[in-house]
Amino acid sequence: MVLGCGNGVPANSVAKVGDSTITKTDFNHWLKNASSGQQQGGAGVVPDPPDYSKCVAGLKKQGGAAAGKQSTATLKKQCKTQYDQLKGEVMQFLVQAQWVQQEAKSRDVKVTDAEVKQAFASEKKKAFPKEADYKKFLKTSGMNEDDILFRLKLDQLQTKLTKKVTAGKVKVTDADVKGYYAKNKARFAQPEQRDLNVVLTKTKAKADQAKSQLAGGKSFKVVSKKLSIDQASKAQGGKLPALVKGKQDPALDKVAFTAKKGKLKGPVKTQFGYYVFKVAKVTKASQQTEAQAADTIRNLLKSQRQQKALNSFVKDFRKRYKGKTNCAKDFRIAECKNAPKNSTNTAAGGAAQQQQQVPQQGGGAAPQQVPQQGGGAAPQQVPQQGGGAVPQQGGGAAPQQVPPQQGSGATPQTPSSPTP
Repeated sequence: MVLGCGNGVPANSVAKVGDSTITKTDFNHWLKNASSGQQQGGAGVVPDPPDYSKCVAGLKKQGGAAAGKQSTATLKKQCKTQYDQLKGEVMQFLVQAQWVQQEAKSRDVKVTDAEVKQAFASEKKKAFPKEADYKKFLKTSGMNEDDILFRLKLDQLQTKLTKKVTAGKVKVTDADVKGYYAKNKARFAQPEQRDLNVVLTKTKAKADQAKSQLAGGKSFKVVSKKLSIDQASKAQGGKLPALVKGKQDPALDKVAFTAKKGKLKGPVKTQFGYYVFKVAKVTKASQQTEAQAADTIRNLLKSQRQQKALNSFVKDFRKRYKGKTNCAKDFRIAECKNAPKNSTNTAAGGAAQQQQQVPQQGGGAAPQQVPQQGGGAAPQQVPQQGGGAVPQQGGGAAPQQVPPQQGSGATPQTPSSPTP
């Protein structure tokens, strides 16, 4: 990134964020990475506007006879669509990367080279047990190690930003816990449950036969296997576990929750057929005390408050940085102050749970973090919940930076951004 002068976007740049510019060289570098990534580990042909001659030739080569039957105009249209999508993804990544770096600087949030290298070594070891696998990844992905380290640094900056934004705003007092428990006491109650041994038949005659055999000493496992039409309980030896009152056929419910444990009952006519059963186990209703539920409540309230603080930060963050982001005419996206009216994000979400570089509110796609081993979804950006930000072996589209999905867990989730 280079510094620009004035409020306009310099001729050799695609965007300006505050006093920093994103050069066309930067854009073309990440466009090449994204294009290579979309080829699922192969060397992709970067779409080359305005005539797309190399891209069309590449499609013909990759598609063989089928592509050869398509007109040049059709293939050119495919190339333009691909370029527009990749352009949107790359611009989103580069703009948001500037936002993160500038916000981190303004809040005195730093990540050292040593921290980045340590994280890289750890994640690389997990993703690529063999050095040869890592070298192969670099060759086929279009990325270099500096690109990966850059992503990792962004990842760690955002992690630290998230912690700083939420620090001191998640205090939960004993009074808070007490109040929540009082309003939501029913959530911490467990109703009575009953385990039944059952045989379900279509006719009363069959049910009488089953009851006779059970009364004669045969097990529910044997009788249900022979006579029951309920495949689920039959597969468990005639067991129908963890029934809660009011959750099954009313006729069975009434008898099952008044019967004494161990006494053979039935036949009971229901909408499903005739039941013969025995109550095998009764688990009495229980109620967690406030003390027993305190840790759960405290973590829940902490998570909610972390998320609220993060949501508030994100709203202000996006407004502030969009206000000082200007993009060149052909590179405008929703993150730009001069975004096209009624713009929609040209970066398709795709199969991936493609996650984004900076705290966002909604879907959208940034250039992908890195293909993962086994073709799974990309690791989460911030807060981390397993998985790192280093490349993984296997299929996947272009290297993509990732933010976390919004959730209700104990760790605050960086909200995803409005689909541009």
